[in-house]
Amino acid sequence: MDPTLTTTLAQCGVAGLIGWMWLTERRAATDRDKQLTEAHTQLLSDHKTIEVLLKALDDNTRAITTLESTQRALIDSFRRGMGLPAHVSGASPEVTASPRTL
Repeated sequence: MDPTLTTTLAQCGVAGLIGWMWLTERRAATDRDKQLTEAHTQLLSDHKTIEVLLKALDDNTRAITTLESTQRALIDSFRRGMGLPAHVSGASPEVTASPRTL
């Protein structure tokens, strides 16, 4: 502690010490309130960002599901056109034709 501050506090007595402690606590509380406000603002901003990301994820999942079912239908159609049995299980079908015949 600074000797000048100690001398000043000693001159003010106990009331001065209590007043100094109160002012110090008020400054710390103001800083905490400011930090809480900033954290709350950041959380609200992050919440909006997360909502956008989840919407994009949902849209991408829907698009991939549609693409997969379309590809499966095309493969089944191709297999029927070649006289092969259509794909019936959940596993991905393997086309046995060589690339030159496609």
